[in-house]
Amino acid sequence: MSQSSATARGLSSGLVASVDFHTMSDFQLYNSLTRTVDPFTPADGKTVRMYSCGPTVYNPAHLGNFRTFLFADLLRRALRFAGWDVRQVMNITDVDDKIIKRAAEQRTTIAQVTEPMTAVFQADREFLRIQPAESYPKATAYIPQMIALVERLIERGLAYEADDKSVYFAIDRFPGYGRLSRLDRREVRAGARVAQDEYAKENAQDFALWKAAKPEDEATGAAWDSPWGRGRPGWHLECSAMAIELLGPTLDIHCGGIDLVFPHHEDEIAQSEGATGQPFSRWWCHGAFLLTDGSKMAKRLGNVTTVQGMRDNHVSAAALRHFVFTTHYRKELNLSDDALEASINAVRRVGDFSDRIGSATGGTPELTAVAETALTGFREALFDDLNAPNAMAAMFGFITRANAEFDRRGSDLAGLARAREVFAAMNGVLDIVPDREVGDAALVGWVEERLAGRRAARARRDFTEADRIRAELLARGVAIEDGPAGTTWKVL
Repeated sequence: MSQSSATARGLSSGLVASVDFHTMSDFQLYNSLTRTVDPFTPADGKTVRMYSCGPTVYNPAHLGNFRTFLFADLLRRALRFAGWDVRQVMNITDVDDKIIKRAAEQRTTIAQVTEPMTAVFQADREFLRIQPAESYPKATAYIPQMIALVERLIERGLAYEADDKSVYFAIDRFPGYGRLSRLDRREVRAGARVAQDEYAKENAQDFALWKAAKPEDEATGAAWDSPWGRGRPGWHLECSAMAIELLGPTLDIHCGGIDLVFPHHEDEIAQSEGATGQPFSRWWCHGAFLLTDGSKMAKRLGNVTTVQGMRDNHVSAAALRHFVFTTHYRKELNLSDDALEASINAVRRVGDFSDRIGSATGGTPELTAVAETALTGFREALFDDLNAPNAMAAMFGFITRANAEFDRRGSDLAGLARAREVFAAMNGVLDIVPDREVGDAALVGWVEERLAGRRAARARRDFTEADRIRAELLARGVAIEDGPAGTTWKVL
């Protein structure tokens, strides 16, 4: 076969460090808190402390969720491309109303619901080539930290125990409440309470920090001892406690989907800053929705598409990444068959170029200039609030121009080396070289057998039979190419 996945994608690892792109002062990033695009740098100048809201593991995460996770992956890779270290924490919500309801319906525990779904999430994440975060804390492992945070809020007069033995955050006692979502404070009904984990945007009310245990909580293993009696944490409390514990009182970046701005992130700010007296996050970054036929993808609407569904339809990780990156992360993206087909074709071109540049023996002196121009355009796009569409345009422009230089069959090794470095750097961020590895041993054996038959046919000058075997291979999705070193093949 032509290139294994390790070779085809290997250009995106190990070579990136040699590319000169460490000019970090012009990294521009939109901040949902200020509603402006501003120059970003981590507080300590070295390491970006980044918190990403992760999945609620009662069902497999759908493609709309993974658009947000792919945005966080792009941000993480771009920050590292800029030369900074990244310490990313992505939480696993393994206790909330939905999980408890599912466990009660199945007459099981929340752990028995969430553990298999956590494994599905991690498998889907790995398939989509989303780089692993440094930490994936589970909410149920941080109950003591959550209780301590609630105690601090009570001590500071920002929370109170209600008659129902739950503890609520008093939003009218926190002057900054509403500044992220631009909530009109005149619409806030002081003293009104909301206990559920999700509520409508018009319901700005005191929210539950700690919920008194109900029979279904006890039955499903979702209740813990606390100074206020048996209970469990509120959804918003979980992220604050884990973020502060693992990253400190002030984050560099907090990111998630646009639907989390209110109430989730607004409530995180209130309880975190109320407890610590320090800004909770310097930047807030939010990704827009993935749409299906013009509607937000959501389980309650019944229009969800899962990663496994994409895999079953033979849509590669590279194609899905390309599809997501065709639209800026702050703009809505519509899922369609035509768009996916276009991405499948696009990454096939990237894969062919990866094979070509990986096996090339030389380039031209002009190839160096082509690479430098592409890297400049790529970097400018990426550092302009993660403009992935323009970054991909720079990459595809490079492929077109580099192919033209390779057609000239030059022998310049310096130009080839620089082209490989730049291609590796760009793909190290986008990661859209398709996987060439064939995992089916039976298919490998069958292909090698057919190629042996084709060689025999060509040796006896039976070109009709040789062409028939080529067509047979193509029908199974296997393309072959004859060259000086023999015949190579790859799965399309």
